[in-house]
Amino acid sequence: MASMDVPAELPKRAAVRTAAPPTLTWVTLALMTTASVASLRAAPTMAVYGLACVFLYLLPAVVFLLPTALVSAELASGWSGGVYRWVAEGLSKPLGFLAVWCQFAMTIFYYPSLLAFVASTIAYVIDPALASNGVYTAIVIMVLYWTGVWVSSRGTKALAGLSSWGLIIGTLIPGTILVVLGMVFLGQGNPSAAPMTSSHLLPQWTGLASLVLIVNNFLSYSGMEMNAVHVSSLKDPAKEYPKSMFLAMGLVLLIFILPALAISWVVPADRLSLTAGVMQAFEAFFSYFGVGWMTPIAAVMLISASLAGMLTWLAGPSKGLLEISRSEGYLPPFLQRLNKYGIQQNILVTQGIVTSVIALGYALIPDVSSVYWIFSTITTQVYLIVYLLMFAAAMRLRKTKPDHPRGYRVPALGLVCVVGLLSSLAALVIGFVPPSQFGGSSVLQYVVIVGGGLAILGFLIPYAFLKLRKPSWRTADAGSTDTAGGPS
Repeated sequence: MASMDVPAELPKRAAVRTAAPPTLTWVTLALMTTASVASLRAAPTMAVYGLACVFLYLLPAVVFLLPTALVSAELASGWSGGVYRWVAEGLSKPLGFLAVWCQFAMTIFYYPSLLAFVASTIAYVIDPALASNGVYTAIVIMVLYWTGVWVSSRGTKALAGLSSWGLIIGTLIPGTILVVLGMVFLGQGNPSAAPMTSSHLLPQWTGLASLVLIVNNFLSYSGMEMNAVHVSSLKDPAKEYPKSMFLAMGLVLLIFILPALAISWVVPADRLSLTAGVMQAFEAFFSYFGVGWMTPIAAVMLISASLAGMLTWLAGPSKGLLEISRSEGYLPPFLQRLNKYGIQQNILVTQGIVTSVIALGYALIPDVSSVYWIFSTITTQVYLIVYLLMFAAAMRLRKTKPDHPRGYRVPALGLVCVVGLLSSLAALVIGFVPPSQFGGSSVLQYVVIVGGGLAILGFLIPYAFLKLRKPSWRTADAGSTDTAGGPS
């Protein structure tokens, strides 16, 4: 190509064309955002509350989902590098490390809760009674997680496209089937298991514990900031990004609310499992319509989507932590080493050991649903630290660097950040209160478990890394062999 004779101006035009940023339509970005956020996994948690789940999803969407989406768009359009760069520029590098650490650490509890859902779904293919068996759940979590580590450590590039297939196979198709069957079920005159009258639009107030169920929905909406990096690919970010986020929010709400309602129509709240609720609803609907043979098919769809989600997430947060640590020296060299495929295998294995210990909680605590809720709450608590730092950084950057180029500026940024900060802080505090369905369970035990998980994962471990940090831990400028990935 270099030896071809072409007019001098042609390469210039080609270079301009090549350098032009790719463009996305605001609808495409909305669908990408929906794929990264929406899931059926949380549906049983809200189905317990019947019609009130509409309110319980809408409130966090307004006070958390929207502020997160808008603020992360401004930050991403002005500073590349994700949450570490945003917080490091706006607050400090140690707090930037805390943010990226929490983004990684939340997955330590996220994987056990995700795989507990997978375990209960698999049970409906083998023996539904296993869905409430803690030992079975713990074994499945450990086997699937370590299999995922092995697959991810091989550097399989094909994993990159799994998330979009996961949205279609494991969310959109089964979610649509669930809702359609539910509507037909009600249309044939069958009574709903949960009351559907206007008097049940708001959740029944049972004190502060009633607010706890909202906290779990904050995690359901996490991930909006991931696609904010694409804001510069829009033709007119100032106009198109808000439209994209409002469309994504509408789609996410539909995917969350309608399946949750469908589950509440057919499975009574007192019999609903927080891990197996989706399959309970499918089994009930399929049995009613005489197509029970479809239950295993639905289970396989949900399983494949969840496993795809785990594999696409497994190496992502740890890779971000690795890159920051190699340049700034936040982690010891042992955790920074790469295997021959260029994958941070030592981080994944270390994370796997902790995940396996956590999985034993399912074997030691009799009620699988209770363990699932506790782990989901700890996951939310740790991730909320990221958002608290992000909102604070956004406000400070607007004051300290008002003229820094931004592709998108949030109208009334201060108000939006304050709403996001207050809602995140309220969720963090409320997360220490046991939910109303825990009944006579020990409040102190619940607070100790949740608080201990938050303190150790969210603060003590990153503080220890910062305190023990040495100049020799910086390996970004190491030799090519080590950087490329020596033996681990």
